[in-house]
Amino acid sequence: MARRWTNDLTPADVTPKAMWLNRRQLMAGLGGAAALSMAGGRAAVAQGLEPNTLEQITTYNNFYEFGTGKTDPAANAGAMVTDPWSIQVDGMVDRPGSYSLAELLDGLEVEERIYRFRCVEAWSMVVPWNGVELADVLDRVGVQSGAQYVAFETIVQPETMPGVRRGVIPFPYVEGLRLDEARHPLTLLATGIYGEPMPKPNGAPIRLVVPWKYGFKSIKSIVRITLTDTQPPTTWNALNRREYGFYSNVNPEVDHPRWSQASERRIGGGLFASRQDTLMFNGYEDEVASLYAGMDLRENY
Repeated sequence: MARRWTNDLTPADVTPKAMWLNRRQLMAGLGGAAALSMAGGRAAVAQGLEPNTLEQITTYNNFYEFGTGKTDPAANAGAMVTDPWSIQVDGMVDRPGSYSLAELLDGLEVEERIYRFRCVEAWSMVVPWNGVELADVLDRVGVQSGAQYVAFETIVQPETMPGVRRGVIPFPYVEGLRLDEARHPLTLLATGIYGEPMPKPNGAPIRLVVPWKYGFKSIKSIVRITLTDTQPPTTWNALNRREYGFYSNVNPEVDHPRWSQASERRIGGGLFASRQDTLMFNGYEDEVASLYAGMDLRENY
């Protein structure tokens, strides 16, 4: 299958897997390669950023079902039940139903995608995800004419999720995309990192990855996908629309009401490391800007 996007990240930019397989030495040998094939998939590559550690990608993240602290998911997600796993697909689809993960993904091409990850809190990472294009899954279930949005829902396991028991935000966590965003070839349903199954703190066993949007749009541990003709509610937008728009595209020219979005702190750079400029659409402007042609990106933040 031909590559359907461009990118400028290399394995040298990735939060490395050195702690597991000494990946840093492997990547150093690849240098300025334009593309890399791994585990039967594809990876967009380039050079430039300082690598992080694997520990940072699994221990510094938000997953409020397990608590509000950055280390809470790693500390508390171990008891989460991820097998068996099913996803309810409903709404405006030809083949609705409850699908096991194997049924939903059977025969689809698993790829490695090295993406920038930008949190709305103005920190960032580079992550090598493994997964399938969401568009391929949507084609499998059959999108009906008139559908305009895709809604997603995260699992709720009160017995394993202390954040759910405390009700830190309303659950289940819900998110949504416009259908053309969902069908964009950059939009991934990720099932792993570094060729390994998705870690529980990062959204096991399957999560969304939309690299040009702030990270909270990339919903974790998905158990429901719904096609609809109306814009679906999304958790953070419902909680505070002024601070968290439905689109939440990375835009250095539109500040969060409580902080600037013009720059970001790269995780792994140290407490006093200099910040780096935030890129429009998180560096994917060439690929996705056409989705928003004619839109006021300040009004539709």
